[in-house]
Amino acid sequence: MTDPAEAHLEVRGLVVQRGGVSVLEIDALDIPRGLVTVVIGPNGSGKSTLLGALQLVLHPARGTLTLDGESMHADPVKTRRRMSAAFQEPLLLSMSVRANVELPLRLRGVDRRRRRELAEHWLERFGIAALARRHARQLSGGEAQRVSLARAFASQPEVLLLDEPFSGVDAPTREGLIEDFAEIVSQTRPTTMLVTHDRDEALRLGDHAALLIEGGLRQTGKPSEVFDRPADRAVAQFVGMENVWAGRRSESGVYQAGGVRLASTAKTVALGAPALLCVRPERVVLTRDEDGSGNQVRAVVRTVRPRGPVVRCDLTSARLGLVADVPLAAWDELGLAVGDEVTARIAPADVHVIEDSD
Repeated sequence: MTDPAEAHLEVRGLVVQRGGVSVLEIDALDIPRGLVTVVIGPNGSGKSTLLGALQLVLHPARGTLTLDGESMHADPVKTRRRMSAAFQEPLLLSMSVRANVELPLRLRGVDRRRRRELAEHWLERFGIAALARRHARQLSGGEAQRVSLARAFASQPEVLLLDEPFSGVDAPTREGLIEDFAEIVSQTRPTTMLVTHDRDEALRLGDHAALLIEGGLRQTGKPSEVFDRPADRAVAQFVGMENVWAGRRSESGVYQAGGVRLASTAKTVALGAPALLCVRPERVVLTRDEDGSGNQVRAVVRTVRPRGPVVRCDLTSARLGLVADVPLAAWDELGLAVGDEVTARIAPADVHVIEDSD
């Protein structure tokens, strides 16, 4: 949880139910002012439910939501006018692009001239000024999403709520859209909550992260900390920590796992206590020979799977299975094949330790 003095939105004791069953329970969550908070978690974890509660379209069974220290439910109309939202589906109305962008301004009573100025400004910022007169039904998916985001920014919101707005477009379009969004949000600095399932998106756009699993808040912090230093086994599984080994501490900073000794600079657990040792696959470096430095594990290549810019390699060593993501250039230089022996090197700083209560 962030320092409450820095919080713009505060969630306390929030419980949202469906059919009498709790689907979201959050004891405390602070959303920092002027930063991007990414909300991550598996499907059904409560991400969209949290956004719905903050939009005041879902009514909690109990709990408080505050904006600048004032209850968001005290004056719902006033609260909603301080916020804007965009979703995976652009939800454009059957009218021109400019009219769609002007709509929330018109509903707020902004005069016609000012509406036009703001709409044209934000259409220009999102690179779609030439589409102002086009009917919304004539837009591509990427164009429609740019219109949706221009509409969200046009009302100059204090709070911006986004539910996977980049996931419904093709990869090249998505890349350009994220790049433009990142520049705009860094300049305007609304307090932003972005729901996403994409790790790269979370790391690229997020200043702060909140991870939900099964309707509960499991971890908060910088996105890099959440992905590289998961708080428990469930978080490790979600963030793609492919290498998770049960072990025990044998001496200061050294652990035994599957017949292998691994040193770690992470926080230590009690001598002999069970622990989970976690290593991201991209942190496993493969070499042909041992050189006596760091954690080194002799292993055999079992499977090889190209995955875009990397080659995913499954290895086995004694009772320890490893997964490594090797950059293509490094893989070509190694010239490995299934059945070859290799050395897997892991820096002690890349071995994250979780106290294991199971």
